[in-house]
Amino acid sequence: MSDDIQVAKVLDLKGLACPMPVVKVSKGIKEVAVGEVIEAHTTDPGSLSDFPAWAKTSGNEIVKTEQEDKLIKFYIKRLT
Repeated sequence: MSDDIQVAKVLDLKGLACPMPVVKVSKGIKEVAVGEVIEAHTTDPGSLSDFPAWAKTSGNEIVKTEQEDKLIKFYIKRLT
């Protein structure tokens, strides 16, 4: 976990294929308050392009992306 980001919710999306990671994040972001951050763990390589596109259209912000082997972690801040 990143030590400079306060995470309100963690979503385990490992093993899910497109479009499910984005669908789950879209639902999960609504479960935290505006200004809070969710951390999403995915193994879907398509999420590297899907999540930024979703964030742009949904009005939220990807604060940070980390990649460790096949695991990708997104830190997404709810703005709307």
